[in-house]
Amino acid sequence: MGLDMGADDYITKPFRIRELLSRIKSVLRRYDKQIQTKSVIEIENIKINTLEGKIYKNGTEVFVTALEYRLFLIFANHIGQVLTRSQLLERIWDVAGDFVNDNTLTVYIKRLREKLEDNPQNPTIIRTVRGIGYKVGD
Repeated sequence: MGLDMGADDYITKPFRIRELLSRIKSVLRRYDKQIQTKSVIEIENIKINTLEGKIYKNGTEVFVTALEYRLFLIFANHIGQVLTRSQLLERIWDVAGDFVNDNTLTVYIKRLREKLEDNPQNPTIIRTVRGIGYKVGD
């Protein structure tokens, strides 16, 4: 159940400290590889620097809220995939228990489009897939 909920690994009791340390090192190695390979994500004229937690459009920093950043990062990590509204809502769920509802999601996508798109009325980066959800990239 823990793996299904997103855990990378688990260990059962009783365990040896040496095995625990080896598993921790293994997870850290995988995590470090992910960071090194995806420190800058590019989508058209938009760059996301994941190490800085910043978004740039045409080389100029775009100021976004924490939730806008998280939302766009979800899109950036799923380039070419259609994400349903329910998938996005599940991924934006705050650990503290703050829930983002369907209307709020619409508002945040609208704000992201206003900040990132050249023409927010005719978006080319965050595209709507009618009846399904949203898609970034091909």
